[in-house]
Amino acid sequence: MLGNRRGNRLEKYVQDYVVFDLETTGVSPSWDEVIELSAIRVRGGQAAEEFSSLVNPGRSIPYGASQVNGITDEMVANAPAFDRVLASFLDFAGEDVLVGHNIHSFDMLFLYRDVERFFGRLLENDYIDTLPIARSYLPQLAHHRLTDLASFYGISVNGAHRALNDCRMNQQVFEYLAKEMQKGSGRTAQRLCPRCGQGLKLRSGRYGQFWGCSGYPRCRYTENL
Repeated sequence: MLGNRRGNRLEKYVQDYVVFDLETTGVSPSWDEVIELSAIRVRGGQAAEEFSSLVNPGRSIPYGASQVNGITDEMVANAPAFDRVLASFLDFAGEDVLVGHNIHSFDMLFLYRDVERFFGRLLENDYIDTLPIARSYLPQLAHHRLTDLASFYGISVNGAHRALNDCRMNQQVFEYLAKEMQKGSGRTAQRLCPRCGQGLKLRSGRYGQFWGCSGYPRCRYTENL
C-alpha cells in the first residue's frame, strides 16, 4: 500500500499477514539490487496463496551472492525488471501487515528504496520482524537465524536461501513464535506502545529510567516507571 508515510514496526502476532523474502546481489541497500522476491498470503494463520518471481537486476550477479542463494545470471536473463515485480508484489500484499526475518535492517530497506525510486511514494504497510521476537522469547538459543529457528521447531530447512522456501519456513516459525508470545516465555513478555504498537524499551534519562517507544523519533510515547 503506497501513501505519504512509512508503516510502523509491530511486535505482536496477527493472524492475517503476508510473509515475504528477498534475495539480492549483495548486502547493501545503497547499491545492490533485488534478484528474487517471494511472498505467502496467510489467512487465519494458514498459508493461502503464494507469489514468487526472479528479477533481472540489469547487472551481473556476483559469484559470492550466487554461492549463497544459487541464483545465476542465466536464471534471471529473461526475468522481468524489479519495477514490474515490485508492482505485482504490492498488489498481492495490499494493506496486509508484512512479516519477515531480519527485515527491519535488510529487506524493508530495499523495499523502501525501490518503492520511492519507481513510484515516488512511501510504503505504508506495517511490518513484523521475527528476529527480535525470537531473541526475546527464545533467549536459550545461541543463534537466531531463520534456519536455527526452523531446526529448533523441527521445520525442514531444505532449499534455504531461496526466497519462497525461506517464506515457507518463516511462516511456520512465526506461528510457533505466536505460541511463545501467548505463553509469555523468554525473558519478559513484550510491552507494546499503546500509540503505535511497537515495543517499549527501558531507557535512562535525566530523572531516571522510563519506558520509551522503540519507534523513536517517529513515535515519542513515554511512560514513567
